Amino acid sequence: MNNTKNVMIIGVGGQGSLLASKLLGRLLLTKGYDIKVSEVHGMSQRGGSVVTYVRFGDKVYSPIIDRGEADFIISFELLEAARYTEYLKAGGRIITNTQEINPMPVITGAASYPESLDTKMEAAGINIDAFDALSLAEEAGNAKAVNLVLMGRLSNYFDFTDDEWMNAIEQSVPAKFLELNKKAFLLGREA
Repeated sequence: MNNTKNVMIIGVGGQGSLLASKLLGRLLLTKGYDIKVSEVHGMSQRGGSVVTYVRFGDKVYSPIIDRGEADFIISFELLEAARYTEYLKAGGRIITNTQEINPMPVITGAASYPESLDTKMEAAGINIDAFDALSLAEEAGNAKAVNLVLMGRLSNYFDFTDDEWMNAIEQSVPAKFLELNKKAFLLGREA
């Protein structure tokens, strides 16, 4: 029986998805899991998609998550969440920020941003946990802390203690941003 769990972290370049995957990976390592992390960069420096795969279990052989295998998809932006729904396994969950970041076709006027994406995903039978992570990050002190807000929300679906999460944050975040990131994590967890 395969007990491997799969988490996809999806963002737009510069949002901190790589830090989120590093944090999750560190936590899972301390819990004794075999872990594989793979980063897939689209035009990340130009605001394009950045996808990170985090796979963990007793023994993980590949870092890649195929369609229909993701237990969780963590998305920093609503349209990015919608783009990757086919990767979600039956019974899996999408945790997404409701922020909308216009992709290039919308910016140039060639397309419109799709309306009510979270409602449409729910109507399609997708387990979606959509919330305004950006406002919580701003409340914590910096809009760039959306990554820790999302990790805080994800923590509700894992059996790890607050201390275990906080230790992983301390190992992943520079000291000068530590308190802000801990606050962002807790706001996401409690939202």
